[in-house]
Amino acid sequence: MPASAVPHADTARRVLREQVTSLYATSGSSTLADTLLAWALCAFFYWRLRDPMVLAWAGVHFLQLMRYPRLAAYHRDPRAAERSAFWARRQCQELFVYSTVWGLAPWFFMPADDLPMTALLMLLMLGLSSAGVPAVAPRWPSVLCFVVPMTVGLISALLWRADGVHFFLAAASAVHLGATLHFARQQHRLLTDALLTRFEKEALAEQLARQMAVVQGVSEEKTRFFAAASHDLRQPLHAIALFGAVLERDLQGRPEHSHAERLMRAVHALGTSLDTMLDVSRLDAGVIVPELRAAPLNSVFQALNQMFASRADEKGLQLRLRASPLWVLTDVQLLQRMLANLLENAIKYTLHGGVLVVARARGDTLWIDVHDTGIGIAPGQLERIFDEFYQVDNPGRERTQGLGIGLSIVQRLSVLLRHPVQVVSRVGRGSRFRLQLPSALAREARPAAPPGEAAHAAAALPRRVLLVDDDAGIGDAVAALLNPLGVTVRVVRDEVLAIAAFTQAALHAAPFDALVCDYRLGGGVDGLDVGLRLIQRFDPLLPLLLVTGETAPDRLQRVRNAGVPVLFKPVAAQALLAGLAALRRPG
Repeated sequence: MPASAVPHADTARRVLREQVTSLYATSGSSTLADTLLAWALCAFFYWRLRDPMVLAWAGVHFLQLMRYPRLAAYHRDPRAAERSAFWARRQCQELFVYSTVWGLAPWFFMPADDLPMTALLMLLMLGLSSAGVPAVAPRWPSVLCFVVPMTVGLISALLWRADGVHFFLAAASAVHLGATLHFARQQHRLLTDALLTRFEKEALAEQLARQMAVVQGVSEEKTRFFAAASHDLRQPLHAIALFGAVLERDLQGRPEHSHAERLMRAVHALGTSLDTMLDVSRLDAGVIVPELRAAPLNSVFQALNQMFASRADEKGLQLRLRASPLWVLTDVQLLQRMLANLLENAIKYTLHGGVLVVARARGDTLWIDVHDTGIGIAPGQLERIFDEFYQVDNPGRERTQGLGIGLSIVQRLSVLLRHPVQVVSRVGRGSRFRLQLPSALAREARPAAPPGEAAHAAAALPRRVLLVDDDAGIGDAVAALLNPLGVTVRVVRDEVLAIAAFTQAALHAAPFDALVCDYRLGGGVDGLDVGLRLIQRFDPLLPLLLVTGETAPDRLQRVRNAGVPVLFKPVAAQALLAGLAALRRPG
């Protein structure tokens, strides 16, 4: 920053405060050095000249030392930083007195006929003025008060001798004065500019911190808004899904059954969109922990083929997942989710041709390439395709093209699994997404679960269930779904009624087989805490199932840390039945 620039008033005050602090920081050491120098000078000159004026000047110098307690008062002033202007003026006054006393030395005892002693005094004074410049350079008025009086006193005393040698020495002293002031001016500017730059950077850093705090606050507010909105949307959708499943079951074999099917397809589509956003929240919260194991790629490819074959046929596309004997070290479900999102995007943006998925080994690494002959991605868009809600060639946000979160989830899973993803694309020719995974040996595979185990677990529903949910509609929907299956459901809205239900069940010797709690109960009560308290009080072995519409990362992390099974709203009927069937009492 140029020295001529006018700083902001606050910055100018901070600069002055730093300058004054720097000046007073050296006052103690400079006082000691000056006193020793003055006494040594007087002793030497009196020894050589025996001039009583040397002692007279020593007395004057000793008297001016009385000013130093005034300078020391700065360090005892609790408001020194606020009174920087006052202390700056006082420091200039003290420097002027100090320099004037030294400027009187040549008038007191400079010998008229001893040129070596005159030269010695001259060198000492000029050296003193030069050596003290760095200490007073922070403020230009301090430089002038320190350098000018003593040097002018020396020059005037030399001129008073009125001979050629003394005129020459006076001229040399004047040149030295000019050079010293020039050097001091440059140093002062450098110090001032450094302070201005420092404070401007600090001001910018503070401004940036404030802006970041504002942005962080907006982001947190947005997160809270979306979490609240998501919860409020999931709550009625959860009831709609359960009632829809009941209607679909009751209308089986009747003409109205097709309407119920269409209703459930719409509910499923909306639930899928909400679940996609939930996945982002869960990944950001760190509640998804990968379970790495050796797995064959063929099983993953077969599952993907079953998921997307019919969709590709509907668009007239060829879908090929080339069989592979390779095994990989990965979390199979998360890898399948990554590839499913890539395939869904490939089919969505491919109008002619097809999609090919192929795996190749490269040493200890395995590549999975997803090729398509779609519309391609322009180079300027490649860096944005992994951003949330960004879609290629969909500026109008057409609903049929999804939310634009699929590739964002792919990117997050890539980091979580440490499976780097790369993309190359040409507009009008198609794209290729490549995953890099560690390969594995087939013998590292774990045995698969018996094929009938899942079906057996799905049939083992608890007979008596206590549901704690403040939404009466959801309670009615759960009861309507489970009662025809032989499950008795008792619905209560809060902990007090739940305690009464447990007490009544104990009196009738009809204990509950499972406890289901909504995470967010009425009045902001924490359903997880309620469920844990009820279990601890009435039945420590009673299995607990948590149902929630929360998407806030901190709350998702808390649910995961609790180790309680959880279902996320809207819960499909089959998912609720499977979740209840999976509950087991320990032992």
